[in-house]
Amino acid sequence: MDIILVHGMGRTPLSMLLLRQRLRAAGFKPKLFGYSPTFENFEPCASRLLAYIQKSTGSHAYALVGHSLGTVLIRAILPQLQDRPPAACFFLAPPSQVCRAAQFFADNPLYKRLMGEMGQLLADRAFMDSLPEPKIPTRIYAGTYGFTGQLSPFGEEPNDGVLTVAETRGAWPAQVVLTPSTHTFIMNSRLVAEDITATLAQLRAPAPG
Repeated sequence: MDIILVHGMGRTPLSMLLLRQRLRAAGFKPKLFGYSPTFENFEPCASRLLAYIQKSTGSHAYALVGHSLGTVLIRAILPQLQDRPPAACFFLAPPSQVCRAAQFFADNPLYKRLMGEMGQLLADRAFMDSLPEPKIPTRIYAGTYGFTGQLSPFGEEPNDGVLTVAETRGAWPAQVVLTPSTHTFIMNSRLVAEDITATLAQLRAPAPG
């Protein structure tokens, strides 16, 4: 099975190398999709991701793994994959709704310059609410290694340093798996790799009887 790995905002495909190695060792064929929010707008980038998936998976079964902004790109194109949908989606630290971090940084000049239109869209409630809900098996991995307490911007809410666990949850049915990871490095969690592997093995298993 092919697995398309889509990195997050401010990262590169290199951030997914350890996860790729672990999935490859489990017998899958992981492939990296790269993009830059600094130099690309959302719609052209999403179209490029769609073309990459269609070309690189051919007629093979496949799954999609996204980190952070990568999950937003994946959700945007899911309706266009209805004729040959992925077996499953795995969302690592996904902003499944407008999050406080994006709204906080939205007006920062450096953030605007580096994260471009995509960074602004993450703070746009109308845009985030308009994203299609996955209609296929979807698992969400939420980090809990962020700072909590009186001095934390998240108070006592479990978080990964960027998103609260609640902000990773969508309105659609999806199991949320908690992992003691930060937002930036959640893809390096062995728990995440092992859970993806186990979930795909279960999906590929023949039905009893």
